[in-house]
Amino acid sequence: MDCFYAAVEMRDNPSLRGIPLAIGGSEKRRGVISTCNYEARKFGVRSAMATAHALKLCPTLTVVRGEMAKYKSVSQQIRAIFDRYTDKIEPLSLDEAYLDVSDCLLFQGSATLIAEDIRQTIKRELGLTASAGIAPIKFIAKVASDLNKPDGKYVITPDGVAAFVKTLPLEKIPGVGKVTLAKLHEMGLYKGEDVQAYDKNTLLSRFGKFGQSLWNRCHGIDEREVETHRVRKSVGVERTLPEDIQTESQCMDVMTSLYEELETRLKRVCPDLLIARQGVKLKFSDFQQTTVEHRQWKYDEDAFPELLVEALSRQNGRGVRLVGLSVGLIAPDDSKVSQLSFDWS
Repeated sequence: MDCFYAAVEMRDNPSLRGIPLAIGGSEKRRGVISTCNYEARKFGVRSAMATAHALKLCPTLTVVRGEMAKYKSVSQQIRAIFDRYTDKIEPLSLDEAYLDVSDCLLFQGSATLIAEDIRQTIKRELGLTASAGIAPIKFIAKVASDLNKPDGKYVITPDGVAAFVKTLPLEKIPGVGKVTLAKLHEMGLYKGEDVQAYDKNTLLSRFGKFGQSLWNRCHGIDEREVETHRVRKSVGVERTLPEDIQTESQCMDVMTSLYEELETRLKRVCPDLLIARQGVKLKFSDFQQTTVEHRQWKYDEDAFPELLVEALSRQNGRGVRLVGLSVGLIAPDDSKVSQLSFDWS
């Protein structure tokens, strides 16, 4: 999501170039920013920020309502370019994908030269720029794709992996969020080298499965391959409210109104309604959010009210600005190596 929507709009409308631009909903309808260009980011505007707040930070910000159908079409054009180089493609979203180019014979198999040619082809044919991370394993390729934006590439060779992960800030590792990072800092862990020197058993007892993943990443281990057929893991629906609500009954009314849309989406991917879990998400007036999930073997609307009550126990007097429902699907565990990670900027 690095400026992709904004880049498409600037390409199609030259008057939007060189000015602070964001794609998002109207401030009058409590909209949220989906993405913004680099001119807007200089003012502190960021994705997932309330449009009203973004306009306070940058009064000259131009906010454009997005056209998802157009972005999907452009994403398909980019995918068609990828297909010229490899059939091992794992889309992560409309604007990001892993490519395994191990079997590509172009440029004598050089991943660096292949990545550069892909970037230049996208720029020449579609008028958009792309950033690339080139590495022998997946998570490092993803991290690297963020290191030379916009319109750049970053290469970590196999011999450079150990040095790279040693100095890598833990917040750069996918899956390390604010809460987890705070816990890691409390333990004196800030970089990969800190985790390398830490007792593995203590890490596992504190973080469980994620502790193992973190230990692996900080040792340059990622055995996942590029998945050309990703299994969908969840289905969800949410609603941002025009005004904050306070009571359980108000939240229940909003939640009930989401049932039909959620079930319709769920039946498209899981007709038998056999699932792994159900969840409720609330975002409060201070933009903090909480999620409550319980294991559930079959979809059941009657399971949501109990989850809502548990989520509201964390309200602490705050208003509720968003209500969301989610269903986790039964899926095999991910386990697969990649050379390129692309993020069009």
